Parts: sequence; structure tokens; C-alpha cells
Amino acid sequence: MSVYKDLIIAMFRTGMLGYGGGPATVPLIRYEAVTRYKWMQDDEFGEVLAIANALPGPIATKLAAYLGYRQKGALGASIAVLAHIIPTCVAMVALLSIITALSSSTIIAGMIGAVTPVVAVMLGMMAYEFGEKAVKGLGKVLGVLLFVLSFAMLQLIELHSAIVIGVFLAYGAFHFQVLARYRKQKAKA
Repeated sequence: MSVYKDLIIAMFRTGMLGYGGGPATVPLIRYEAVTRYKWMQDDEFGEVLAIANALPGPIATKLAAYLGYRQKGALGASIAVLAHIIPTCVAMVALLSIITALSSSTIIAGMIGAVTPVVAVMLGMMAYEFGEKAVKGLGKVLGVLLFVLSFAMLQLIELHSAIVIGVFLAYGAFHFQVLARYRKQKAKA
């Protein structure tokens, strides 16, 4: 029963505190899954995030569903998603009613504007940590080369992010196979 309780508390927190949409919620979900409850390692979270980004739909609910399913199957997935979205839906109705009534207030505009830099810093920290791990695992030259390649694919060629993620997942599978063969040969020698 405590796993269900933990899922509800974690997903309630991420749903209520994830101001700014799915991308802003990802660092919160990562904190709950990796740091607080230790449901998975950081590397695995990065892989799950990459796959979730390639699938259609809101990222936060996909991550909630995955975490719930991983902990307690289909029932866990349902509970995690509901714990993540229901409080937010209720809060949205209440807050939109208040904001509509106070829409001309400069205080409300200032409060909304003050949250934006916090979200940007959280996303930047997460990107830096993932980049640091990539460089550590791949080396500086290959890490920077793959970053430049992904930037070119996304910004210059304008490929869909799902295609870029698919290309890098395929590369990762190939990379690990080559690395495993190299380690086997090194162990034999």
C-alpha cells in the first residue's frame, strides 16, 4: 500500500508544482523518481525521457504513467496519471476563475513573470547534467560532435525531434554493441 501512497504523493507534487507545462515538470518528476524515491537510476530516467519524447502526447503524463506502471502495473499507471492530472485540473479551474477576475492586476502579471526564470534555470540544470553525463560516457570530442550533429539536425535541417531521438537511440544501441565487443576482445587479450 505504501507504494501507491508514494506514487500519489510524488505525482500530486509534480502536477501541482509543475508550472509551465510538461517540459517544466520533467525536472520535478526526475527528482521524485531518481532522488527522492529511487525508483530508477538517472541514466535510465534519461532513456525513458528520450523514448517518452518520441511518443505523441503530453510528456508529464507519459512519465507518470511509466513510473506508475513500473511500480504497480496498470493500476499503478492509472493511479499515477490521475494523481498527476486531477489536482491540476481542479487548480486550473479555480485559478482561471480568479485570474479572470483579476486580469488587469499588475501584481498577477508580475507573479507570472517571476516564475518563468525559475523554470528556465531548472531546464538548464537538467540539460547541463545530461550533457555532462554524455561527455563523461562518450568523451569530450564525441560528446561535442554528437551535440553539434543533433543541433544541426534539429535547427538547420529541421528534422522532427522524434526522428533525431530515433537516430540517436539507434546509434546508442550500435555504440554499446561495439563497446561490448571491444571489451570482450580486450578481456581475451
